[in-house]
Amino acid sequence: IGCEDGSVKLFQVVPGGIRFERNLDRRKGRVLCVSWHPSDTRIAAGSIDAIRVLDVCSGQTLQRIMVNYHVQKVKRECIVWSIAFLASGTVVTSDSFGRVQFWDWERGTLLESHTVSTSSVLSLAVSEEEDSIIVGTSTGATFQFQLLPVKMGSLEKRWVRTKPFQHHTHDVRAVAHSSTALISGGLDAQLVIRPLMEKMQKKGYDAVLRKFTFPHRRLVSCARKARLLLFQFSQHLELWRLGSTDETGKDGEVLPVCRMPEHLVQIKSKGPEHIYCSCVSPCGSWIAYSTASRFHLYRVQYEGDGVSIKKVPEVPKLLLPAYQLQFSSDSGSLFVASARGSVHILQLLEPGGCKHLRTLQPPSGSPEAVYLLASSADGQWLAAVSGDWAVHTYNLKCSKHHCTVPMYSCAVTALAIHPLTNNLVIAYSDQQLFEFSIPKKEYTAWSRMVQNCGLHKVWLERDSPITHITFNPKKPSHILLHDTYMFCVLDKSLPLPDNSTLLMNQSTLKQLPETARQRQLHAFKICKKFQ
Repeated sequence: IGCEDGSVKLFQVVPGGIRFERNLDRRKGRVLCVSWHPSDTRIAAGSIDAIRVLDVCSGQTLQRIMVNYHVQKVKRECIVWSIAFLASGTVVTSDSFGRVQFWDWERGTLLESHTVSTSSVLSLAVSEEEDSIIVGTSTGATFQFQLLPVKMGSLEKRWVRTKPFQHHTHDVRAVAHSSTALISGGLDAQLVIRPLMEKMQKKGYDAVLRKFTFPHRRLVSCARKARLLLFQFSQHLELWRLGSTDETGKDGEVLPVCRMPEHLVQIKSKGPEHIYCSCVSPCGSWIAYSTASRFHLYRVQYEGDGVSIKKVPEVPKLLLPAYQLQFSSDSGSLFVASARGSVHILQLLEPGGCKHLRTLQPPSGSPEAVYLLASSADGQWLAAVSGDWAVHTYNLKCSKHHCTVPMYSCAVTALAIHPLTNNLVIAYSDQQLFEFSIPKKEYTAWSRMVQNCGLHKVWLERDSPITHITFNPKKPSHILLHDTYMFCVLDKSLPLPDNSTLLMNQSTLKQLPETARQRQLHAFKICKKFQ
């Protein structure tokens, strides 16, 4: 571990954690990056204006190289942001001058220098064969370097910048190099996997550029009865009233709005902590949110077009943070997902207070926190998902554990309880969908049919997880789902599409006569016309 005080500390990895072993040679200047030599006998450390190579056995500095010794009249300091120690003895650095440099550590000399950016190169990673390097910059660009022969058949090799990519909008703080892909993560909250086509044996799912957008959780909650939306940002919340229209139109038309959406109130969170989760009650009268160390509850009152908001002063001291918040359908209770599989139930009191009613826990306990909740419209059932991927259901009338959904080998990304049937619909990270009858404690006939027939190949190859499930009260057979890029109406009354049919067939169907259209209808109706 490289430290701010200029020291490099060695820790022993032991069962259950790490144990401090000793300090290596301490020098002036922050240590910003470290890298082991593959032999485990030496460590390279990057600092301000310098890199060092340390001997692991003696703890002494074997070599100290000034990274700007070959540059004339440098007035600003050079920060070595990332470092890699190759088996050949070459040390690779990336720095705040936008350079990727290759050093002979024993002689202390510069072998090669490549300027790739006008600003910082923040991260670098090396392939297992040490013939390819990926670097990430503060402009959102990533570059690949490859070790190639100087000319055909030559044994002499040089590092050559071969591929620039611009998949990020902000700093690329982390990169990784697998055997078949370049992987980068940026401050734009995107993980990008760029396949190396020359390493691919065949075209297919693994040969496609993939972008994963974070966070994989819902940041908008809806007060259905009050027609309000609560938007969660990193350090504030915004409450909006939905616009409305008095027009009707054909399928796919954009309707004119007679009343514009209205921004009602903004709630700012104090301190540096980000808001972890938030929720607005169905009636629109309560707003709750949690950070890592604080839980807040607000009472919202509407007087004509005006809005007043009052903080509930004495909220129960809960085990924080709250990982998910969910109001009951009658807005009388608040469910708080907490650590070790527990769910706290708070009773909301007029004119603006609350008290802790009880805590629900799975019978066998759980080492993991609950991160997803779903309550039923009739107020009888609550489903909770914990980090060990177990889905527990509770009977709220008698405050007892009801049953556990059979374990599945993937994480749950969204779940919801149907308002009429009390069937629990679950979406998993591998894009599989299940429907579980809570009263009967078993999978439904439709769910078994889905597992027997299988979902469409294009559906299963989507990267973005389903983050929200809800239902159309007027059409009980409809399940509404969405991810970051797609909104889907799943009609259980229609047959599932097989892999030979087009999954996104809406535009094709519109061009067919009625009889042909009926023959080609299937359960998935997908729309991507939104941002």
